Amino acid sequence: MRMGVLDVGSNTVGLVIAETDGAVPLPVHTAKRRLRLSDHVERGGHLPEEQVNRLVEAVAEARVEGSRWGVTQPFAFATAIVRDAPNRAEILERVTAEAEVPLHVLPGEVEAELTFLAARRWMGWRAGPLAMLDIGGGTLEVAFGRSKLPDFAISLPLGASRLTREFFRGQDPPSLRRAKLLRRHVRHQLRDVAARIRWEAPRTTVATSRTLQQLGRLCGAAPGRSGPFTPRGITRTDLRVAVERLSVLPAADRALLPGISPARAGQSLAGAIVAHTTMKLMGIDEMTLCPWALREGVLLRCIEDGNSDWWDGTAPSLRDQGAVPPQVLRPFGGVDASATVSATPSSAQLSTRSGQFN
Repeated sequence: MRMGVLDVGSNTVGLVIAETDGAVPLPVHTAKRRLRLSDHVERGGHLPEEQVNRLVEAVAEARVEGSRWGVTQPFAFATAIVRDAPNRAEILERVTAEAEVPLHVLPGEVEAELTFLAARRWMGWRAGPLAMLDIGGGTLEVAFGRSKLPDFAISLPLGASRLTREFFRGQDPPSLRRAKLLRRHVRHQLRDVAARIRWEAPRTTVATSRTLQQLGRLCGAAPGRSGPFTPRGITRTDLRVAVERLSVLPAADRALLPGISPARAGQSLAGAIVAHTTMKLMGIDEMTLCPWALREGVLLRCIEDGNSDWWDGTAPSLRDQGAVPPQVLRPFGGVDASATVSATPSSAQLSTRSGQFN
């Protein structure tokens, strides 16, 4: 049986087709289209009509691509770039009507829960009490748990693209003053969450997301061609050096550094500041880089339910299974955008095929 996941993010629209007959999603095909929607967001988070048109076109192309692989209706979800847009309702309506794909908007804390689920499955029980950090384009997800589901999960508006727009707009590279203001802002937003993670004292901390993967490569982690099972980590000391290195370079020069892609070079400094400040506040010296993240978490949830109907905007999330104290999180209808609160995979994953929508 095959299932597909379509992820509408700040930079790309990504499609993953996976075999889901077993307990582990084994990707057989991946494709993406780079839109860089975050580069075109207007003040207040509004997504211009031209970009909405591009998004609708990309989702329609992904649907056609998925059908070639036997998936006629992928589970499509959008992250903060759409969730926080004032014209969100219009975007969702147009994608559903014109691309013929229902586009779901998951609350930030549900993203954190699903990403934690993926990280736990990848790391296995030997990781012990586990903390998870995921720096996306619009938000930072933090979770902690001792079992497969988190005891604590939260989403904060500390994404790399968002902070680049808010603090570095018009400055490349940004001034020292702007960088200090950003770091102060991150400390203020993370104060209570960091205290909770320090109190929990995780045995293992994992870092997911493309931003952290690229920063890990900049800090000396093995390149992607070494395969997903090569151990990779990132230390707070190396991140501090990376922040100093990135802060004096314009985006064009950052893109020449190991691991930093041209598409993410502009936001790499903000991502590095968030990562380093988070580790420092939480007392974390080193993180393990995990190749599984939100998409894999969605696939795992689809496997558990046997289909992709588990989320329709009102259906119960992972937290309703009793893993997360209800006071930590909020229901979908009342999400606050500022703060919303195993076995190791088979080596068959190495034999995947990838491409672009065509």
